[in-house]
Amino acid sequence: MTGSNEYKLNQGPEDSISAVKFSPSTGQFLLVSSWDCTVRLYDVGGNSMRIKYSHLAPVLDCAFYDPTHAWSGGLDTQLKTHDLNTDQDTIVGTHDAPIRCVEYCPEVNVMVTGSWDRSVRLWDPRTPCNAGTFTQPEKVYTLSVAGDRLIVGTAGRRVLVWDLRNMGYVQQRRESSLKYQTRAIRAFPNKQGYVLSSIEGRVAVEYLDPSQEVQKKKYAFKCHRLKENGIEQVYPVNAISFHSVHNTFATGGSDGFVNIWDPFNKKRLCQFHRYPTSIASLAFSNDGSTLAIASSYMQEQGDIGHPEDTIFIRQVTDAETKPNAVSYSNHDTGSTAWWIQPSTARLGLALYSVKQTLQSTSRWSCLDCTATMSLTLFLVHMNGSIDKEQAAGIYLAI
Repeated sequence: MTGSNEYKLNQGPEDSISAVKFSPSTGQFLLVSSWDCTVRLYDVGGNSMRIKYSHLAPVLDCAFYDPTHAWSGGLDTQLKTHDLNTDQDTIVGTHDAPIRCVEYCPEVNVMVTGSWDRSVRLWDPRTPCNAGTFTQPEKVYTLSVAGDRLIVGTAGRRVLVWDLRNMGYVQQRRESSLKYQTRAIRAFPNKQGYVLSSIEGRVAVEYLDPSQEVQKKKYAFKCHRLKENGIEQVYPVNAISFHSVHNTFATGGSDGFVNIWDPFNKKRLCQFHRYPTSIASLAFSNDGSTLAIASSYMQEQGDIGHPEDTIFIRQVTDAETKPNAVSYSNHDTGSTAWWIQPSTARLGLALYSVKQTLQSTSRWSCLDCTATMSLTLFLVHMNGSIDKEQAAGIYLAI
């Protein structure tokens, strides 16, 4: 059942959905790859399919290079780029085994692919051509770009952090903090860390800074578990997608549920209704107003009858995706002040409650974006509806 804020896309794929990706410039266009050997471009607003192109075998991932060029790869080992204006595609190159991951890094302007051939390859999208092949310790299951860094999750629960500007060596070698196979990794929009999920109903929040102080912040939690007949059933967490504005994230599991999480306050913000089958992929639009949800059976129980593979488009609200509180750290004292849904009307009252801390503080930093600033700028940062003069005036008044 769908409500007024959610609908199904017409002309959906005819087999399991492997990935959904919004255009980087607009929430109007959605790219979808599938085990039916196709990649489809949808006009989300018009609920129509604009373009469909094919591979020789099931497609495991896809990505936008820019609003008019799609890239994709899969079991045929071929990496393709498709011009969405002319509806023409080009085979850019191949891997030695199926291509599992395709992602674009705008900071370095390279396409990145990860394969079951135990390699990551970089591709120059302008030529297009191969720009380097880099061996990984195991099959690549997932990868994500965090600014100019690349986070790769492989078989054997290994996590590798690479610098895309200098791929001559691995920047960090890690082992997943979760006990079971890694299913998905997605980097924070602020590029300071990543979220990792496993096949055993758990999610880990990790940070890239290797310092002991920062590593103390990492944590993991259970999710996507249901009690059925008194027995807890544990489901894989297949999909993760970040809200680019609020830095919250969505997870989708084989239990058919989508959850929205606040990673800073360590709480679940909401859970949507149960979808017909497993959640295979998720994608927020660039402005965070829309969430694409791929409800698609992932062969967890073998070749059995299952609900049709469907893409749901959901209009999400701030109530579902925005943290109820934002935390700020005092550099001088190490203490933390909490700013709960600030508004100009109650700004003075809120500041008065933390006045003793504020008076002894010279530098403040936002834990959401890690920016460090003076008190006046800190007040502006907490509430975008006031300017510097108002912030200074309110502080002097209390």
